[in-house]
Amino acid sequence: MNTSMQEKKDAFERLLNIMDELREKCPWDKKQTFESLRSLTIEETYELADSILKRNLVEIKKEIGDILLHIVFYARLGNEEKSFDITDVINSLNEKLIYRHPHVFGTVQVEDDTEVKKNWEHLKIKEGNRSVLGGVPDSLPALIKASRIQEKVRAVGFDWDERSQVWEKVKEEIAEVEAEIKNSDAEKTEQEFGDLLFSVVNACRLYDVDPETALERTNQKFMNRFRYLEKKTLESGRSLKEMSLAEMDLIWDEAKKKT
Repeated sequence: MNTSMQEKKDAFERLLNIMDELREKCPWDKKQTFESLRSLTIEETYELADSILKRNLVEIKKEIGDILLHIVFYARLGNEEKSFDITDVINSLNEKLIYRHPHVFGTVQVEDDTEVKKNWEHLKIKEGNRSVLGGVPDSLPALIKASRIQEKVRAVGFDWDERSQVWEKVKEEIAEVEAEIKNSDAEKTEQEFGDLLFSVVNACRLYDVDPETALERTNQKFMNRFRYLEKKTLESGRSLKEMSLAEMDLIWDEAKKKT
């Protein structure tokens, strides 16, 4: 893309003007608040995440636009409350990016991205964050939250000496789950399953696998194979309830060869 800086400025200015007009003239836009937009913003973020997973660049462009609309909308609401406007948002971001990248805009030397992350966390603490974990939102889905927690504590050195050591922890947690199942203790079984999942997320991180993406790809794969099973079963004039597990496994094996 060879869009000039002026074209980018003109496009952004047009978006701001459109937002102002919508806020003043559209009955729906006039009613919106920070709170009413929140769930919609979350939905748009998940739609972008879906498009990225599918590597659909046309949809990625569309969903980025939807999120940008929300950002501009929030800035307009902030301006109405005389708290901030889009200029304040952008200037604050510019200052933060420069401050947190002294290896780019200053004289700090770094060897790799791991060192960049460590410096980032140290700078955040200097800014007033009392805990390394202070930037982890409470409302994050549990799987993503576990991954972010582990990334953040790693940045301050709380990590395995060798990544292969994590497998002993995974095995230990599996054994503890099995023990609590034998004890028929529902509460402790839940706790141990949680510990097991947390350790598996840790293993994913250590081997450069995003657990959320990995699990979602497996979800999609399973759904595609199960839909194939349903389709073939209907074509045979039967229902899944009428079939044995062995019969379903035969069709499942067919589905595995196709996905």
